[in-house]
Amino acid sequence: MTTTTPTVPTGTQRTGATPTRVGRVRRRLNSPVASLVSIVIAVVWTVPTFGLFVSSFRPEDEIKTTGWWTFFTNPQFTLENYQEVLFGRSASSGQLASYFINSLAITIPSVLFPLAFAALAAYALAWMNFRGRDWVYIAIFALQIVPLQMALVPLLRFFSAGVTVAGVQVLPAWDLVDEQKFAQVWFAHTCFALPLAVFLLHNFISQLPGDLMEAARVDGASHPKIFRTIVLPLITPALAAFGIFQFLWVWNDLLVALIFAGGNDETAPLTVRLAEMAGTRGNEWQRLTAGAFVSIVVPLIVFLSLQRYFVRGLLAGSVKG
Repeated sequence: MTTTTPTVPTGTQRTGATPTRVGRVRRRLNSPVASLVSIVIAVVWTVPTFGLFVSSFRPEDEIKTTGWWTFFTNPQFTLENYQEVLFGRSASSGQLASYFINSLAITIPSVLFPLAFAALAAYALAWMNFRGRDWVYIAIFALQIVPLQMALVPLLRFFSAGVTVAGVQVLPAWDLVDEQKFAQVWFAHTCFALPLAVFLLHNFISQLPGDLMEAARVDGASHPKIFRTIVLPLITPALAAFGIFQFLWVWNDLLVALIFAGGNDETAPLTVRLAEMAGTRGNEWQRLTAGAFVSIVVPLIVFLSLQRYFVRGLLAGSVKG
């Protein structure tokens, strides 16, 4: 007597009659309801920005008496708001052009410095063997939990008095406040960004193929050459992704800028001036809307121009193979 074993249809796994959890989540995210929710969220986020943009071009009387949506029934257009904010004759008008340049002078180096240092450190921690490497990586990872506010007072003391050990001054004070320099702000932003940058780039670099590194070493390539010719081109998406985050953080930062550069109009960034305008000119909506939109133009340009690298950097390393 012959017994037959029941066969399982092709393509069916023994996970029960219900589909896998990943399949259910994927179908739900691709459902019409999920698409509708995404559209609603996009509209909710976009409408205030669009209203800010419309209001920045409306005359003062129209802004103070009617809502921005009335622009479509009674369109009145003016560039006077931007002229006053950017090139106003008095300080109370805004004069944001110089502060705009200060923001660029602060933000660009504050993005490039941590990217350069973090990329070198991440490569060393991922592909160079030295004593205490794991402990160094753990220490860098632990620095991410230190609140930024706790480091402000030590940094201020370091800039004003330097570092003294056993009565001997090891590092001199940074007396740069009155010299129209941005070194203090660059240093502060670089220090605050390095732990997260090293952590993210290390995770990316450590997943690069080991055979590729070994082949380069066999061909006689040194660590600097491997980093320059092999690693840097491969980690461009990760660098761009973190660069966008760091750019947005530094450009929109008020706390660090207010403490290290806010006392000097020659080095104060755009956020400090906008905060002053909101506090002293809070009833002049035409200037506030124009100033606010001026402050978000550059981040929008940076994000849209690097969007493809940003998406690749977020997805990189999620799947091995």
